Amino acid sequence: MPSLTHDEYTTAVDEGRWPDDPAVPLPEPFVNENGSIQNLVLKPLKSVAVIDSRRGAIRASHFHKTDFHYTFVAKGRVLYFERNIGSTEIPKPRVFIAGDMFFTPPMREHAMLFAAESTVLTFAKNVRSHEEHEADVVRVQFITPEIAAEYLK
Repeated sequence: MPSLTHDEYTTAVDEGRWPDDPAVPLPEPFVNENGSIQNLVLKPLKSVAVIDSRRGAIRASHFHKTDFHYTFVAKGRVLYFERNIGSTEIPKPRVFIAGDMFFTPPMREHAMLFAAESTVLTFAKNVRSHEEHEADVVRVQFITPEIAAEYLK
């Protein structure tokens, strides 16, 4: 898909059309004398989580059968890797920093390497109790500690 506005991007996701670019454009924040309000997602979702990670942590390393999620970087630096299911390539990561948001569709292998102490918020389609989340994911390890160490030099 060509460059989209935030509403176009999230509407496509809401309709089950997965944008090619994982980077989610954010709308302009509302700003007044009290400060600002940054809307992140204005579409129906069932789960929101705050995830704190240490530098060097590798998270995800799986794909979702039906779920999708947006990930907002509140603090830190995330190297995001994604690839087709069954691929053996180690994809070049996309780097997301505080204030960025990215999207992961279902049926897409993905991993996150935290290049700094980080806090991210995830917004998901499905309920994310531990049991329900585990029933929807298929684990695939493709970012090994050795690969991570190369990126963290």
